[in-house]
Formats: sequence, structure tokens, C-alpha cells
Amino acid sequence: MDTKDRQIIRELQADGRLTNHELAERVNLSPSPCLRRLRNLEQSGVIQGYTALVDQKAYGLPITVFVRIRLQPHTQESVQEFEQSITAMDEVLDCHLMTGDCDYLLRVIVESLEAYETFIRQKVHRIGCVASIDTSFAYGVVKQTRTFASMT
Repeated sequence: MDTKDRQIIRELQADGRLTNHELAERVNLSPSPCLRRLRNLEQSGVIQGYTALVDQKAYGLPITVFVRIRLQPHTQESVQEFEQSITAMDEVLDCHLMTGDCDYLLRVIVESLEAYETFIRQKVHRIGCVASIDTSFAYGVVKQTRTFASMT
């Protein structure tokens, strides 16, 4: 990946609805080479897809919760059980495998405190290998971005 590929990615992260012609103009390429580069980025998996960014509050899911999970026992079977279960839960937007005091960090969004309680009691508690759950509620957002191409 070179500087021009990174420019293409940066422009698409800022506006994923650009036409190839608009994108080519912004990165100072002609349309054919720009499209060829774009297709290569998609085929190689650098660009994994396109999506709409949605305001979670306007959508009706105003509460963001960070959940730290520890497993017991630490076996291949318990890890597989946990990861398969979490993958199927719509409330979980992100699940990260961690070092330190917890095994996993989840970012969960829900419509209410009651919905979070239901999520924990009816979904997470049913995963047999969960040893502990530690919850932090986010009450504000200082920075939230999916754009990282400008860092290099």
C-alpha cells in the first residue's frame, strides 16, 4: 500500500458515497487508475465493506456500556463457547480479547437500563464459563471515529 492508496482510503472514510470520478479528482488520479486501485484495495481485504454511520441515540439505543468479562475455566472449549455466544448477540457491537485483569472487553448498546439488565441476565449469565462481569456506563463521548488513514 502506498501514499495514493492511503489517500483513497482517507477520502472514502470521509465520504463513502463518492463516485469514482469524484474520488479520482480528490486524489489527483484519472478515473481508470483510481478504480483499479480501489478494486485492488477491496479484493485484498484492506477495504472490507461500506456502511452507513448511524446516530445510536436517534436510532433508539442511547446507552453505551463497556463490559469486562473474565472466564473460568480457561479452556479451549470455554473460549469457543463464549466467543460463539457473544458473536450471536446483537447488543454487542465490539468484543476484544484483552490482556490484564479481564479476558474480554465488550462494547454494548441498549435502549435502557432495564434492557441492559435483561441482556446480562438472559444472555450473558447463560454462558456457563463466565466467571465475572464488570460494567461501566458511558455518560458521554469525547471522541468517536472510524477514520484512521490520516495517521500514516
